[in-house]
Amino acid sequence: MATLKTLGERKIIEVLLGQFEKMSRMPIPFGDDVAGYPAGHKELFILKADMLVGETDIPPGMTLSQAARKAVVMNISDFAAKGVKPKAILVSLGLPNHLKKKDIVEIGAGLNAAAREYGTYILGGDTGEASDLIISLSVFGTAEKGTVMLRSGAEPGDLVAVSGCFGKTPSGLKILLDHLKASQEVREVLVDSVLMPKARLREGLALGKTGAISAAIDSSDGLAWSLYEISRASDVGIVVEKLPTAQEALEFAGTNGLDPAELTLYGGEEYEMVLTVKPRMWEKAVEASGRKLLLIGKVTAEKKVMFEYHGKRRVVEPRGYEHFLSEK
Repeated sequence: MATLKTLGERKIIEVLLGQFEKMSRMPIPFGDDVAGYPAGHKELFILKADMLVGETDIPPGMTLSQAARKAVVMNISDFAAKGVKPKAILVSLGLPNHLKKKDIVEIGAGLNAAAREYGTYILGGDTGEASDLIISLSVFGTAEKGTVMLRSGAEPGDLVAVSGCFGKTPSGLKILLDHLKASQEVREVLVDSVLMPKARLREGLALGKTGAISAAIDSSDGLAWSLYEISRASDVGIVVEKLPTAQEALEFAGTNGLDPAELTLYGGEEYEMVLTVKPRMWEKAVEASGRKLLLIGKVTAEKKVMFEYHGKRRVVEPRGYEHFLSEK
């Protein structure tokens, strides 16, 4: 009999969705970064729930305040990728009974600081006793119908872009978990990307208003997996022509004999946006992003995700971080 360890998170979600009766005329299909519910003729309620669990999501060196902040960033990043402004947050806390009052103060302060960083508020929630720390958030916002950037709109000929470089967070995790080497300067950048991640909300909101984005997704499960999600949802292929590897990740890979492409494609917890852009509107999108967009490839009719290097194409593997299967 299959167990959760053999199923993995994505199969578990598939099994669960098979048990749910689908609401008629769902404005956002199952499987996107957020959910939607009609709010009159022109607006949608936008909803998102995500949780942070101590054992799997808090690496060595991360404070409780930083963990609470990360829980907020995880959720806000999904709103960013949809071009939707978050308006309110509810928090449910599972708390081990060994925690002290000062720990609760730290968690609360981290949650509040992160919520205010992204222009939203925590309105309440729930607490309960648990064997491990759980910080579960439900985030709410609104959007006009037809303005949410879904995963499913990419078309052949569209450009593929990302909102920043990749490879820093998986490199930072290798420093914290495996004690790999890095110069002091590089170490600080890589570890900070783990302990103090940032969501691209400002860029996502600006890009959502341009009409230039045909598909978008948050990259927290890794660049390769994000490309596959757009490919499947849009029924297209993607060719990556330039890997968006951070300079610090390149230096770290060289120091430790690692493959920078592996760090770039198959990491996780990098809260960038992966987007497809209508070619005629590329410059408009670049300007809206604050000139942070990096062009990495193009959308194709052939339904494969490929990496082109020196004129040769190889398949990008459909893998990334997955709960129950991945080790940290």
